[in-house]
Amino acid sequence: MSECFSKYFICNSEVKESEEFDENILHKGKSLYEVIRIVDGKPLFLDKHLARMNNSSRVSKLNLWLSKDQVKEKILQLIKINKVSIGNIKFLFNFQQENTNIFMCYFVKHHYPNLQDYENGVHTILYHGERENPNAKIINADFRTMVDKEIVSSNAFEAILVDRNGHITEGSKSNIFMIKGKNVLTAPLKDVLPGVTRNVIMDLCKKNGMDVKEEKVSCDSLENLDALFISGTSPKVLPIRSIDKINFKSAENEVVLKIMKAYDKALKDDISNFI
Repeated sequence: MSECFSKYFICNSEVKESEEFDENILHKGKSLYEVIRIVDGKPLFLDKHLARMNNSSRVSKLNLWLSKDQVKEKILQLIKINKVSIGNIKFLFNFQQENTNIFMCYFVKHHYPNLQDYENGVHTILYHGERENPNAKIINADFRTMVDKEIVSSNAFEAILVDRNGHITEGSKSNIFMIKGKNVLTAPLKDVLPGVTRNVIMDLCKKNGMDVKEEKVSCDSLENLDALFISGTSPKVLPIRSIDKINFKSAENEVVLKIMKAYDKALKDDISNFI
């Protein structure tokens, strides 16, 4: 099944039909990418995603050839031609040899947690593995395939990555936050993808008087935590019910609930103020 989940997609400056989508491009060279959530026909936290794309470009030393305004224009064009108001858009810069560079923008299949997931929390697993370059959002199909296989076989929502030193870093496609008392903990920035939702949450915590600490947390100390949650474009702020065989009451935790409420308000404000 094609990754392109819409009638039309954009390749460089051309609008094409999904039948023309060449997924082989994703497996050639290197691709820097972002996935943006569309709410009411508007891209959520677009400026923050574009800033992170520039950061990925800087970290990986791969130069982008389109400006922020040009990318924004293509994203809005994609939404308009597909007449879609809700979903996820993926845009990427693909770098190949001999200066054959390709920009692509298309809707991808999305999976949003249901109400029950937010009310009860979701099941997760630990996965011992590390990204090659945590700070850059680069497609790595082999790593993605291995982790997804474990997630499916365990009937889990997400896999929490553990590095070679036994420290919790991030989710396979999300960031992870931990609660101990009134403190909000998350892995140091140098060890994880600088998630857009992660950054929004950290700003909201500070604005609401919650202490956020970036520190290494051992997977052996999970039972000492009060709660955990996943953050990301699709899950937003999603409580974790269990990690392997360890259970948590994250969906009842006051700090988690406060963050969920603050994030939902920030989402609505961003969409309302989008120009």
